[in-house]
Formats: sequence, structure tokens, C-alpha cells
Amino acid sequence: MANHAAKPLALTLGEPAGIGPDITIAAWLRRRELNLPAFYLLGDEALIARRAKTLDKTLGKALGAEIRIASVTAREAAAAFTEALPVVATGERATAEPGQPDASSAPAALASIRQAVADVRAGRAGAVVTNPIAKSVLYRAGFRHPGHTEFLAELAAEDGRVPQPVMMLWSPRLAVVPVTIHVSLRDALSQLTSELIVSTVRIVAAELKSRFGITRPRIAISGLNPHAGEDGSLGHEEQTVIAPALKALRNDGIDARGPLPADTMFHEAARNSYDCAVCMYHDQALIPIKTVAFDDAVNVTLGLPFVRTSPDHGTAFDIAGTGKANPASLIAALQLASRMAAAKT
Repeated sequence: MANHAAKPLALTLGEPAGIGPDITIAAWLRRRELNLPAFYLLGDEALIARRAKTLDKTLGKALGAEIRIASVTAREAAAAFTEALPVVATGERATAEPGQPDASSAPAALASIRQAVADVRAGRAGAVVTNPIAKSVLYRAGFRHPGHTEFLAELAAEDGRVPQPVMMLWSPRLAVVPVTIHVSLRDALSQLTSELIVSTVRIVAAELKSRFGITRPRIAISGLNPHAGEDGSLGHEEQTVIAPALKALRNDGIDARGPLPADTMFHEAARNSYDCAVCMYHDQALIPIKTVAFDDAVNVTLGLPFVRTSPDHGTAFDIAGTGKANPASLIAALQLASRMAAAKT
């Protein structure tokens, strides 16, 4: 087993009706095989027990193991992890059935996120790992953030100052960062500035050094337009927005290369030439990584005063409770969170 002397990871419930409980149980069942770091789930023990009973016939029997649940405090979680899945109560009941979110879903999901952040900031947990949420369910309950990333940034605020959250999708084969995140393409174009590119890449470079152990990160910067603007004939943003940012970054001593045509940045030889690709908008970054690393990519939020990772997939309501959900991305998120938390003291 992994060395559990380190603080356990705080794992959020995610959408109770989704596959979060399924992949959490599946990951715990493989804890010995994969030498996983200790983690605990923040949520409603009764919901997890119901889901475990549903999955026992598929997941448990397939691995020749019994799914056990232990109701614990965060400080008791590491000791319990070897023999049972530790569950720390949030005080919010979750009554949703698999694939059927209900009125309890949003309060349960949000309470889990808030408590995970509180635990890591209080020193009870080593990092936050978040299960998938259903944004539409949260929006109907009045949630006002575009997604996890922005909500976590607000929870990380100190003295009223909200840090700039940077969304990285990481896998052993490719790491990408979109400069603009959960906004429409039209809004992304209006938000894109030299200053935003510079602040984003500075955060990326700093955390590649401190959290990933890369002494001199090589960062590839995409263009915005086809063929990176073709010297202005297909758009001027490369010259007026991206080039000034690159100059400022190089003056900082950052190895920033570009602007590069996005359509030639992601073949294997190109990927081997840099440590992270910084792209101008969401799909420009996420399409390539979801193509080459769909099952094992991890969502990492940089720029926060704590480590946060997440599986890079959604709630998969259609297979919740069936035992068909693949825990690979959650397993990768747990492993990466443990590695990142240990890297920076």
C-alpha cells in the first residue's frame, strides 16, 4: 500500500445521481493493486451505502472483494482507508437515484466542495479531488459560477482577493491550458488580452516548476486564427495580442514559443517538443487532449493556494449505478493530486 503518513486526499461527492459514487468505490476497490494514496469521500454515507449495495454484485464480485463503508472524521480517514472506504459526513442528505438528480443534488454537491476546501486549508487533507458535477442541475438551484474552476477560486479567496484560476488538462502524453475557459466563443474573443495571456502563462510556468518538478518549462503558445493568422492575412490577433504577450514572457525568462498554428501543434513529434500547450480558448485546448488521452486525462486547477485535481469527464447519468463507469481518470486524478501535494512544501 501507499505511504499513508501523508495527509489523506479530500474527494468530493460530485453529482449524487452521477457516476461519482461508482468510480469512487471502483477506485477504492483497486487501492492495493494500484498502491493508491489514502482518500476520503465527503458526502452522505447512506447514499454511498445504497450505491455500494447496488454495485456489490458487479464491481465487488468482479474483484473478489466486499465493498465496505466507514463513517469517520477527516483525521480518522487514513487509518480507516485500508479496510473500508472512509466517508466524512457533510450534513447534507442526498436522496437522488442513479441517473435521476433531484432537489437534494445541488446542496449535497456544493456542501461537499465547500467542506473539501475547508479541510485542505485547515490542514486536515493534503489536496482536493473533485468528482464530476452536473452544471445544469446546479444552475437550476441558483449556482452562479461557470463551473468548478471559478467556484474553487472564490472559495480560495484571501482578504477579499480571488486568485486567478488556471485550468490545466494533464496526461502523460499532453498537458494543455486554455487562456479563456467556460465562456462562449464570442465572449472568449472579447476577453482575450495580452495581459490575460501573460498572467496565465506565468502561473503555468511557476506551477510546472513547483508542482511538476520541471526546472525550465517549455511552453508552446497557440495562435488564435487559422495558420496563426498567416502574417495578418487571416487575422491580426497574433500580431496585436499574442506577440506582445510572448515578448513580455520572454523578458521574464520564460521559455514561451509561438504563436504556433493550432492545427500542427498536437501531433506526436510536436508534443514531444514542449511541456505544456497554452491555447486561446476552451475547445482549441480540450479537443486534442480528449482525443489522445480521453480515459486518463486529469483536470488540474493551477493558481490556487492548494492542489485540486478532477477526472476529465462528466456525470454519465446513463451508466450511473450500472458498474460500467471507468475509474481510470479518477485514479489518475488521485495519483496526480498526491504527487503534486508532495512536491511543494
